[in-house]
Amino acid sequence: MPLSDAFIRAVKAASTAKKYADSGGLYLHVSPAGGKLWRMAYRFDGKQKTLSFGAWPAVSLKEARALRDDAKAVLASGIDPAEQKKSEKVAAAREEEAQALTFEVVAMQWFHKRENGKSEHYKYLLTNRLNNQILPALGATPIDAIEPQGILALLHTVEERGAIEQAKRLGRIIKQVCSYAVACGYTKYNAASEIMGALSSAGEIKHRATITKPQEVGALLRALDMYQGDVSVCYALRILPYVFVRSQELRGARWEEIDFDKAEWIIPSERMKMKAAHVVPLARQVVKLFLELHSWSGGSALCFPSPWSKNRCISDVGLLNAIRRLGYGKDEMCIHGFRSMASTLLNEQGYRPDVIEAQLAHAEKNAIRRAYNHAEYLPERRTMMQEWADYLDGLRDGAA
Repeated sequence: MPLSDAFIRAVKAASTAKKYADSGGLYLHVSPAGGKLWRMAYRFDGKQKTLSFGAWPAVSLKEARALRDDAKAVLASGIDPAEQKKSEKVAAAREEEAQALTFEVVAMQWFHKRENGKSEHYKYLLTNRLNNQILPALGATPIDAIEPQGILALLHTVEERGAIEQAKRLGRIIKQVCSYAVACGYTKYNAASEIMGALSSAGEIKHRATITKPQEVGALLRALDMYQGDVSVCYALRILPYVFVRSQELRGARWEEIDFDKAEWIIPSERMKMKAAHVVPLARQVVKLFLELHSWSGGSALCFPSPWSKNRCISDVGLLNAIRRLGYGKDEMCIHGFRSMASTLLNEQGYRPDVIEAQLAHAEKNAIRRAYNHAEYLPERRTMMQEWADYLDGLRDGAA
């Protein structure tokens, strides 16, 4: 007579192991210690064999019968279900290993193989390019899942900033990491083997697309507000038009740099392109956005942590892909375009060029003049930034 749930719950352990048959070879093995295990007796290739399905109650009677039926279907096809189970475990273990073998893991292996005998400057540059530009975009991807399209998305983002040679250098690093992965047997082909031909030549001038028509700026701001995606990317896109800093300066922002009481964001010199600390006055709208973001990422040191790791910021690729998903092509808008947008419109509105340049953190060759301008222009920059924020809000609301 087949087993029932009531019987299984009631059955007690005996001094010796007991078997209670269900049907089709399925039975419940009750050990002297009280463990209740599902097993199936069957014959394969003339030999009596046993297949285990797990313990009750983790595996219910209904589930055990379904597993028995699956095993019988495998037997009917001439395959030993026990051997198939072993093969599936091996395949699952290999898949788990492949998922754990990310581009970052392989890149670190490759780096440590190369660092012996190299200068400290070389190691610094290589580490910087990996950690700040390549790994945020590709690091979490299993090495066997890396595709040329993903690599080119990263490199074309760098090209759009006008950094043609930088894109080529990054491409060569990625190609070497992928070549190392092939040599180690981690993947069958080098996904970066042909990418260099798809990059711009050094002589080409890349136009940094931007939007400067007021009505179109308003439409862009409304689109950014509607974007649904990673929280860090959403807030980065909404804050960027107000502050028009460089992408890496925004993405790498840390909460310790934000002074909510003074409504200031002080970017340290080591994170600035020109290696000089930069003060960004924060308009009321920006303070509000940062406070909202703080409720989500305040537990991290980074304001805009990656969805893959709180210890790494979001990537340029993530921001650019979001803009593309909103329907803006590469000839319409890029990440750097927010700086161009602000510069163009603020100059058109009559703000002093020196003040605009100071807020954009463009280089001032004379160090004394740079320090003087930093102090003198700050009150004027603070006023300009609040007026700029109010102007953007008006465009968003349709006041072109």
